[in-house]
Amino acid sequence: MQVISDPKSVRSQELTHGLGSVLTIGAYDGVHLGHRAVIGEVRRIAEARGVKSAVVTFDRHPASVVRPESAPKLLTSLDQKLELLESTGVDIVVVVPFDHERATESAESFVMSVMVECLGVKAVVVGSDFHFGKDRRGNIDLLTAMGGEEGFDVLSLALIGGAGGTKVSSTAIRSFIRNGDMPSAAAMLGRPVELRGIVIDGDKRGRTIGFPTANVSVDDEICLPADGIYAAWYLRPDGIRRKAAVNLGRRPTFYDDQAYSLLEAFLIDFSGDLYEEAAVVEFVERLRPEAKFDSLDALLKQMGHDVENATLILDGLTSH
Repeated sequence: MQVISDPKSVRSQELTHGLGSVLTIGAYDGVHLGHRAVIGEVRRIAEARGVKSAVVTFDRHPASVVRPESAPKLLTSLDQKLELLESTGVDIVVVVPFDHERATESAESFVMSVMVECLGVKAVVVGSDFHFGKDRRGNIDLLTAMGGEEGFDVLSLALIGGAGGTKVSSTAIRSFIRNGDMPSAAAMLGRPVELRGIVIDGDKRGRTIGFPTANVSVDDEICLPADGIYAAWYLRPDGIRRKAAVNLGRRPTFYDDQAYSLLEAFLIDFSGDLYEEAAVVEFVERLRPEAKFDSLDALLKQMGHDVENATLILDGLTSH
């Protein structure tokens, strides 16, 4: 997969070798099953026409610039998004830098500079609710009109359905995650809910009570699950998936007013140094909400149950 981070610096003749492209455009946060369906159609049409397949996305969520006060938390970082896009088999990804200048760019200018001049678009595939450009003026009607002038086709796809008739969308997935519903979020993502970060120093209390944990620092822009205890898989840089019981929360037994949620992962049947390592935590199931306990003994007893329950769930997955 070829990644282009400055569409202004590349022309279609160079990028697509004069073939042109079939493309789609969007934030593609999460690269969920709906996104994959669109990209699958892009690749199918591109192969049939003998041209390149391409995704046009952004280096940040456009809402973080246009309406930062209500911008959604992200399902994936840019690096993770690119990894997921590469797994779709698409030929080219153009990562458009999104700033205030880009936010005020007309839809027509975007089509010409990115789609026509950079990618030599032959066809564009988008969802039926697609909007882009200043004041969201860009839509399927505008694309169709410009396609008639510039020689590209426009294909609209309906959103695919998920569990309970809910349409697969990044918004729906964020809602499931915030409610701690990992199976429903995973069903729409097509993979487990995943958080990434670096293991940092904590207060080291866990090692003194028999439950040493890896404190994983997660970027503030990422959507966190509801506070609670989770069964999860923990991936170290060696790539091995290890069973874990994860506490995500504010540790009310020890702190009355912790202002943020902390991710603490207890690796089951493991002993070793994890500090400053990159960590990936795949959430499987929420075991219970976070709770405040009257004593350390009561907390330790419950933590023992949590580890047992997490082990049962994770062992059950590996036995199938």
